[in-house]
Amino acid sequence: MNPDELLVIISEILKDLEIPYAITGGFAVTIWGKPRYTADIDIIVEIADKNIKPLVKKLLAIDKDVHADEDMIREALMYHGEFNFIHPDTGLKVDFFVQDNNLYNKLKIKRAVVRDIFDHKIPFVSPEDLILSKLMWSKENQSQKQAEDIKSVLRNPNITLDMMYLKNWAQKQETIGTLEELIEMIKLEK
Repeated sequence: MNPDELLVIISEILKDLEIPYAITGGFAVTIWGKPRYTADIDIIVEIADKNIKPLVKKLLAIDKDVHADEDMIREALMYHGEFNFIHPDTGLKVDFFVQDNNLYNKLKIKRAVVRDIFDHKIPFVSPEDLILSKLMWSKENQSQKQAEDIKSVLRNPNITLDMMYLKNWAQKQETIGTLEELIEMIKLEK
C-alpha cells in the first residue's frame, strides 16, 4: 500500500462516519506547492465522542498489525490534541489533529478544497489555510521546513491566493511579520 492509497482508505472511513475533516501538512503542500516527500498524513478533524469506537474499529480493520488507541483519541478529543494511526507494513503514520470549536478551525474545514486522488474526492485545506497553519507551526518550532513549504505555495503560479483573507488571519494569529518577510523574499527572487 502506498501513501495515496492509505489516504483514500482513511478518507473513506471519515466520510462513512460523517466526521468533518481536511488533509493538511505535507500532502497539502504537494497539492498547493512543490511536491516533497512526507512520511505521514496530517488530517484536521472535528470528532465527537460517538465517533471514537466506530473510528477505532474501522482503523483497526484496515490491515493486520496496525495501531489505533481509543484512550489516545479520547484524550485528544478532551484536550483538542493529536492522536495517531500507525500502519507498520508501509511505515506510514496518520496524525489526526482534533479541532476545537473556534471560528477559525471551523472555517478551515468549511473552506477545504476537494481534489481527486485515485478517483476519490478528498478535501484538502485551502492554500491560504495551509500557509496560516505553517506560519503557526513555524512560530512554535522555528522550523525552516515550514518556511520553505510556505514559499512553495506562495510561488505556485497556478493558484490565486486570497491575500486579504491570508493577511487578516495572519494578523490575528500574530504571524503577519513572518508572512510579509516570506512574501518579500519571493518578490526579490523575481
